[in-house]
Amino acid sequence: QVQLVESGGGLVQPGGSLRLSCAASGSIFRINVMGWYRQAPAKERELVATITSGGSRTYTDSVKGRFTISRDNAKNTVYLQMNSLKPEDTAVYYCNVEHVPSAYRLPVRYWGQGTQVTVSS
Repeated sequence: QVQLVESGGGLVQPGGSLRLSCAASGSIFRINVMGWYRQAPAKERELVATITSGGSRTYTDSVKGRFTISRDNAKNTVYLQMNSLKPEDTAVYYCNVEHVPSAYRLPVRYWGQGTQVTVSS
């Protein structure tokens, strides 16, 4: 089992910044992709950004140039630096990791509990 603990959400004014963290713990063998998703009220959950174990990154178009995803493999932690925040970034943000339990087993995806980000003046 892998546990994910998120932190860093909160209330920020438009144009402000926040940094989200998600730390994985438990019986970790190898973590492949780590990512962030978000879900706004009355909307479906959407992918925000991903990062592979080798450092390759992808972003949804609406956050390119404003958000940066990074990870610390030694700490099994993924970060999301969010700059120039807009009201439309308001959502619950969830981290997601793809964990490989052993060399002979298929990956399993785990979700964090979610952290609220509210962008408002």
